[in-house]
Amino acid sequence: MAKIAVELQGVVAQREEHGTPGHVNAQILAKGNGWTVADVVCTSGPRDRVFEEQHAQTCIVMVTAGSFQYRGQSRSGPGRQLMTPGSILLGSAGQCYECGHQHGIGDRCLAFWYTPDYFERLAADAGTRGRLDFPVLRLPAMRELSPLVARACAGLAAQAGFTNEAGQKRGRIGTPWEELSVQLAARTVQLLSGVSIGSGNSLPSAEARVTRAVRMIDRYPSSRLTLGSLAREAGLSPYHFLRTFERLAGLTPHQYVLRARLRAAAVRLAAGPAKILDIALDCGFGDISNFNRAFRAEFGVSPRAFRMQSGRSLS
Repeated sequence: MAKIAVELQGVVAQREEHGTPGHVNAQILAKGNGWTVADVVCTSGPRDRVFEEQHAQTCIVMVTAGSFQYRGQSRSGPGRQLMTPGSILLGSAGQCYECGHQHGIGDRCLAFWYTPDYFERLAADAGTRGRLDFPVLRLPAMRELSPLVARACAGLAAQAGFTNEAGQKRGRIGTPWEELSVQLAARTVQLLSGVSIGSGNSLPSAEARVTRAVRMIDRYPSSRLTLGSLAREAGLSPYHFLRTFERLAGLTPHQYVLRARLRAAAVRLAAGPAKILDIALDCGFGDISNFNRAFRAEFGVSPRAFRMQSGRSLS
């Protein structure tokens, strides 16, 4: 995750150096019959105008770095959600939406786009019937999605930056993007059957405070991030910060920090041969036993087994 965030910071710095308006750049990573995966980098900030757009296809989008506000119309009505690393943006084909950066500059996402017919078939295969428009605008960072998010981020981090004959950006290792797109769609529709429908609207002032804390965690996930230090960054008392953060981000600050560290560790395990102990310490875990226990609870396997599985899937 660190490499992905650093690359975003570099693009944002170039934009600020040249004084150009914010813009969105989508680089296709892979595509097939009915599905597309893209690396989407946005350099917009508070001074850039927000435009209403429309989802051309069904989309499930992983936020990998930065943060932004997502406003749209779900089945439950209009709503606004704070998007943070690890959370999943949901968009139905034909749905109008807006993305704003009132409290920070830039974000980077992995966008999985599906044609409506193809997504309908995937949903049916996953056991979902009835309406396929999403009932909510966002899924928070969830344990059930952590393995998929980590594998996708490892694939993104491994991209070498050159394109093949089809104009697709390819990396040093072959990421199974089609498998990931199918698994992500199926898991998302299954999870949504247990998600309560609600607008989850929030005040911009609360979003700004939580965004500052989220970006601090995203920038320094291995640092000593206590509830008190994060609350001071947000300008709130620990009690109000805890309540506000959980309401907006969908999980507590401790859970968010732990999940951010585990995602970073999983990406490093999948992408390189570094020692597991070194990865654990670099990602903010005090000892290997705590890391192993947290990793197994999050991903269902040991760090060593996760590395072996990732090596097979990415080979």
